[in-house]
This record gives sequence, C-alpha cells and structure tokens, in this order.
Amino acid sequence: MKFEKINTADSETLDLAGLGAGPFNMSLAALLDSQPDVATRFFEKQTAFGWHPGLMLPGAHMQTSCLKDLVTAVQPTSPWSFLSFLVNQGRFYSFLSTEKMVISRTEFVEYLRWVSDSLDSVQFDTEIREVNFSDNHFVLKTNDRVYKARNLCLGTGKMPYVPECATPFLGAHCFHASSLMTRDINLAGKKVAVIGGGQTGAEVFLNSLRGQWGKAAQVQWVSRRASFEPLDESPFTNEYFTPDYVNQFLNLPDHKKETIVSYQKLASDGITPDYLLELYRELYDRTYLHQEDVDWQLLPDRTLTDMSCNESGYYELRLNNALSSNDERVVADVVILCTGFQNNLPQYLEPIRPLLNLDSLDRFQLSSSFKVKWNGPDDRRIYAVNAGLHSHGIAEPQLSLAAWRSATIINDLTGQETFRINRPASLINWQEPMGVAI
Repeated sequence: MKFEKINTADSETLDLAGLGAGPFNMSLAALLDSQPDVATRFFEKQTAFGWHPGLMLPGAHMQTSCLKDLVTAVQPTSPWSFLSFLVNQGRFYSFLSTEKMVISRTEFVEYLRWVSDSLDSVQFDTEIREVNFSDNHFVLKTNDRVYKARNLCLGTGKMPYVPECATPFLGAHCFHASSLMTRDINLAGKKVAVIGGGQTGAEVFLNSLRGQWGKAAQVQWVSRRASFEPLDESPFTNEYFTPDYVNQFLNLPDHKKETIVSYQKLASDGITPDYLLELYRELYDRTYLHQEDVDWQLLPDRTLTDMSCNESGYYELRLNNALSSNDERVVADVVILCTGFQNNLPQYLEPIRPLLNLDSLDRFQLSSSFKVKWNGPDDRRIYAVNAGLHSHGIAEPQLSLAAWRSATIINDLTGQETFRINRPASLINWQEPMGVAI
C-alpha cells in the first residue's frame, strides 16, 4: 500500500489510528516511529500513561524477559528498546550487576511511560466516543474533535471480569483487584476473602497478610484450581510463545484450539515459582516460628457459587468444594476479586457493529495478520491486539510476541516487508516428522 505524505498537524486524515495506548498499541507506535511516511496517531483517554495502576502491588514482577519489550525482537536497534531506556536513565551498568532478566512491574511501567512520553504519535486525554465509517474512511469522534483514518488498530484492553453473583455487591468493600492500589482501603481488624488463584491472587493474599493495608484479623484465599499452581516457564513450554508455534496454531480447527488453550493455561496464568516459594516460607515462619494474631486459610479447589450480605453487614460466600463435593460458607467484611479480565466489544464500535463479522460469542474473527473480518472495503482495515486468544493461541494476550505482532500488522498495512518477521524454525517439530509421508 502506497501512503501519501501528509502532515497530521494540518490534516485530520491518518493512515492508521490507534485506539488505546497500552503496551500493545505502544509497541505498534514505537515501531511505526521509524516509518515517517505512515501518518499515525494513538489516542488514549487517560491523562498520562498508566498500565493497571491498581495492580502495582509491592513486590510485583513481570513474568517475561525484559528483552521481550516493545521492539527488540524485530528492531533491536530501535531507540525505544528497554536497553535504550536503561542507557538513557543512566542505570545500564547497575542493571547488569543485578543479574536479572525478569524485572519489577514498577520498572517496566517506567520504561513504558518513558516511551509514551517520547513519542509524538501518542495523544493522551483523548477519549474515542464513537467510530463511524463514511466516505471510505473511519470517522473518530473524540471528546473535543473529529478525526478521519484509513485504518484502525483497536487496543483499548480488556475489562475486569466479575462473577455474576458478586456484581450486585460491588462497592467500597467488594471490588475487583484491578482498582486495589487506587483505592483508599483499610483492612485493619477485618475479615478478608481473596477470590482467585492466579498471580494477582497470590500477591493480594501475601500483601494482605503482611498488613499492607492495615493488620487484618483474617485472610482467606479461595481458588477454583486444585492447588496454588506455578507458572510453567520451562524451556519447551516457552516454545508456545514463538512465531512458529502461533503459525501452526492458526491452522487448527476451532474446537481443537479451545481444548489446547485450556490445557496450556499454566503457561501464562500460573504463579511464578519464586513468588510461591516466598509465600510458602512466609506461611512456614508464621506457623512455626512467630505466630501472630492474623488468621489465614488457603482454600483451593473451591468455586464461588453464590454471595449475599447478612444483616450484620458481612458478606456470605457460598463455595463448592470439588474435592469433597460439599457446599461451604465463608464470611468476610471485605471481598477482593482477583478474577482476571475479559474481552468486551468496545462501546465506541456500536455504530459499525453491523459491519463486523463476529463469531457466536461476539468475538472478533482475526486473520493471520490480526485483521478483523468485516463487511467493508478491503483497503480499509481494522486490526485488533489482545483480542485473539481464541484464534492465535496462548501467546496472543502476552507481551512475549508484542513486537512480532506489531511488525506483522505493519507489514500487512504497508503491503511490504517493512520488518523481517520470517518465522525461524522452532526446536520442536510441530508438523510431520522427517521422512514420513502418509
């Protein structure tokens, strides 16, 4: 595709408009910064960069290598790599001395903020209210003006998932963990129930136990999983997070994809082994060495089935114990839902919803280059990031392949190999064995 050279300061027409400026669209913006002939702008409703600020818990770390940043996998010489950030901030040599490749969430957010503040194409304090399609262009209505774009990339993120039985009780004492660190909460003397057995659940449980928000009287951690299970970050499992595997996964029938994503869950949604060890040691010390007056319970293999609020103001949680098949009851003053996130169709797409070819679950149908199937002109494209777990597999919502995905989108957008994304052969043969023909 040949792009016209335009000045976005004087024109309302963009070659690509990014909706949202989280890490995935930021990767796209960072790589497109080296392509001045492609006019882009990325719109973010927040007034400044933030990535799940409510989950910036003490001690929280990333689950992927710092080399899996916004750009390095496809453009290692980019000025927007994590290594460039370290040099720019004067901490390169000190970082090397830490001998770590997995960094704190705090440092990764500092890196993302540095990139977002440096890129002219990222525009904060601009909420996209409505997307229409008219005169062969997408028309974006914001809080203060209108923009036109030839193509879109949707990256406004997922919404917190709240169990249906908990929805009526959302408020000051029952809330999703995504807002935890932005709330003024006091757990002193309270009975706390933490719902959800992933990394966030572990971090909320341990920080509650340590009195991060005041010394609780009791902390109970409830998980549907059979135990508190570790993230599988072994070398061969990490082969799932390669372009070669994603390419193989794309060609599978849909019913196989769903089964595979289910059994690969712990490749992306477990608790880091180091954090599990830290947690277990803490519980050992509290049990045998210095018992304190904070009661705690680990309650795995339980599913939250119902919730109510009694006359005393306590929440009553009904749990089903999969091991014993018994129904159980937990009482809490405060309920913190560490129940993950889900994809919802953004409200701003309602005007063009009839043009979108959604599947039976209202999910985007994505091509191999992350294009949304829609009933519009072929040369007007809608791309989507962090929306293809069902189509591209376990790696799609993760940071591991963010740079590769961005490069794939850019190559499709420009109609040429702007970035080399040839898929190197995996160490694992995902196809037929050598010398076998049937």
